Amino acid sequence: MHEMSITQSVVDICLEHSAGRRVLSVTMEIGALSGVVPDAVEFCFTACCQGTLMEGARLDIIAIEGVGRCTACGLEFSRKSLFDPCPACGEYGIEQLAGEELRVRELEIADDPLS
Repeated sequence: MHEMSITQSVVDICLEHSAGRRVLSVTMEIGALSGVVPDAVEFCFTACCQGTLMEGARLDIIAIEGVGRCTACGLEFSRKSLFDPCPACGEYGIEQLAGEELRVRELEIADDPLS
């Protein structure tokens, strides 16, 4: 399960940016076409935070829909897979517009380092 190592990297990044203060919540964006399973990240989050300044932090995940644009006809459409052809013309030359995101969008950090 690569979500464990991804989640550990997210926790490491958050701790690095918290400047020694407790992290209260993390908001992540995970694209439908990123290859990352949001439920698995949620499952791993508690374990990765244990014993750190993030223990007890809330994880909020924003799911980003896959969207592509056909390079032949210009149609923008929702994608469930990177291998979907254009539903209008059947072409496979698709520019990916959204859905591959995997990022920390926001951190809520305690004002007091000890709180």
